[in-house]
Amino acid sequence: MSSVINWFDIPATDLDRAAKFYETVLAVSLMRENMLGARMAIFPAKPGEATGAIIAREGVMPGTTGSTVYLKAGGDLSDALKRVPAAGGKILHPKTFIKEGWGYFAIILDSEGNSMGLQSPN
Repeated sequence: MSSVINWFDIPATDLDRAAKFYETVLAVSLMRENMLGARMAIFPAKPGEATGAIIAREGVMPGTTGSTVYLKAGGDLSDALKRVPAAGGKILHPKTFIKEGWGYFAIILDSEGNSMGLQSPN
């Protein structure tokens, strides 16, 4: 097994706003789907890679408690962090060096009120 991660859901009350936030911050396009009673915006991935989606459905609420998902933020975390405020988010923990070979991380508050991690090599 190369990774224990298979899929993740990021809860949203406003799917379009949340999708625009992540598309802006991560500079990616998300695929919109309606599936299993939920509206979703799915993060891009190659076949066989782990991925996930922003999900809007009854009973799912954004928040800052619970597990933290760390998303790949490209080659330099600073680029993604510069886009967070304009996209409607807030930086909760600044870019911080983890250790050699692991790169950097930061924690943000997304447009929906979720605490999310970002990670990059630089």
